[in-house]
Amino acid sequence: MSRIEPEAPCPTLAPWREKLHEIIFEADTPAGKAFDIFLLISILVSVVTVSLETVEELGEQHPQVFMTAEWCLTILFTIEYGLRLLCVRRPLHYATSFFGIVDLLAILPTYLSLLVPGAQSFAVIRSLRFLRAFRVFKLARMLREAATLRKAFWDSRGKIVVFLTTVLIVVTIAGPAMYLIEYEPQSPKNDRGEHFTSIPQAMYWAIVTMTTVGYGDLVPQTALGKLLSSVLIMIGYSLIIVPMGFVSAELVALKQSVSTRVCLHCRAEGHDTNARHCKHCGNKL
Repeated sequence: MSRIEPEAPCPTLAPWREKLHEIIFEADTPAGKAFDIFLLISILVSVVTVSLETVEELGEQHPQVFMTAEWCLTILFTIEYGLRLLCVRRPLHYATSFFGIVDLLAILPTYLSLLVPGAQSFAVIRSLRFLRAFRVFKLARMLREAATLRKAFWDSRGKIVVFLTTVLIVVTIAGPAMYLIEYEPQSPKNDRGEHFTSIPQAMYWAIVTMTTVGYGDLVPQTALGKLLSSVLIMIGYSLIIVPMGFVSAELVALKQSVSTRVCLHCRAEGHDTNARHCKHCGNKL
């Protein structure tokens, strides 16, 4: 995700609006950081409140407490949203930005609950506002690591597709095989309450077994079925580490392919380890 830069205050704004902009949008000042930390705490309290309200015992015993807390937080976020629009140079530009839309969606569910009961549960979308922590706590450098990981996944996409195709072939073979082994039209259900009644159901069992999840809702009863199940589990264990191996290899390649040298002329980074000249300006490194 690209970093969203805060709106720059307009030079013609009133001093109090410039000060307000500094507090709300800047995290480098003590007041700005205090505001953002208070905002993050409020978001956390709101998400916890909405989550606890869905617990049947708590929701039924203390409905008024949850309603009061939710409306207080919603009014607080509404005021904050209004202040953000007030202190930027182009309110519409901010309102249509990523964080502007998230801020709006954070307050809409509670107001919608007046028309649609239960809509306030969608207020958990406020958790997206925790992305502001990257700016508050100087975590933007982690976005570069995330970009590296994303590139590693993309570069290894071919290998991952081959791996998933292999898994699909194994599942396609094991599922029908288990169905043929276990299916008996007049047989009673097993002790788990289910038996293999169709090939899609058997393929579902094969996927669950091969990924070592093992819900236990389908259990083979015959010796041959248990043998096939054991083989599938062993195959699953042997394949489960393969995708991460692909990604790890790409990560190592990415780390080794560039150095931390900076060009003295254009200040560019990310040169190959064996490069002698800058790939941007051509000057000698």
